[in-house]
Amino acid sequence: MASSVALAQTKPSVTIRGGLSSANIKGDAARSLDGLMHYTNGMITKSSNTGFYAGASVSVPLNEMFSLEAGVFYAQKGAELKGQLAIKGLEFLSPNAKAKLTSHYIDLPMVVKANINGFQIFAGPQVSYLAKADLKTTAGALGFNLLNNTMDATEQFNRWDAGITGGIGYQFANGFNVSASYDHGLTKMDANKNMDAYTRSFKVGLGFRF
Repeated sequence: MASSVALAQTKPSVTIRGGLSSANIKGDAARSLDGLMHYTNGMITKSSNTGFYAGASVSVPLNEMFSLEAGVFYAQKGAELKGQLAIKGLEFLSPNAKAKLTSHYIDLPMVVKANINGFQIFAGPQVSYLAKADLKTTAGALGFNLLNNTMDATEQFNRWDAGITGGIGYQFANGFNVSASYDHGLTKMDANKNMDAYTRSFKVGLGFRF
């Protein structure tokens, strides 16, 4: 019986997980944009791009507390800009515009995870591949949508991103688990690596361990 319990504790497990992501762009280039928007008196704002992520991971126990986990996840990242020309007395005519960058990444994390009575802490490196980047621009006035254009901007960005990831979670006895993590990209986003801009992403998800 003791041998069976020990074998069960060292047996690899598979977890499927999905949830919401909130991504943005940081770095000197992004800070310069923030400084420029400061002079627009709120007419142009930058916000996070809310998307989703989903995938699976394999966990191999190293001992009773620590395990090594490798995963493959699809994740949406990017950022969003909104602008509005506010003219006093003519607000109904005020055109507004929005530019939304949605980057479709394949994330490959490799983390070390500590499990303390169900509470989990994990961290490690992550390599990401950009499958596609869509830039959607919209504008309108008088309630009409005057511009609605989506272009493929994939070639403008670096295909590969090396970074780090880490977070916390809780594993329930019935197999379900919850987690919250942060991805910190370390590779410049633009294809020519001239712009000092990097991906940042928060993720909250629900999973099930088999």
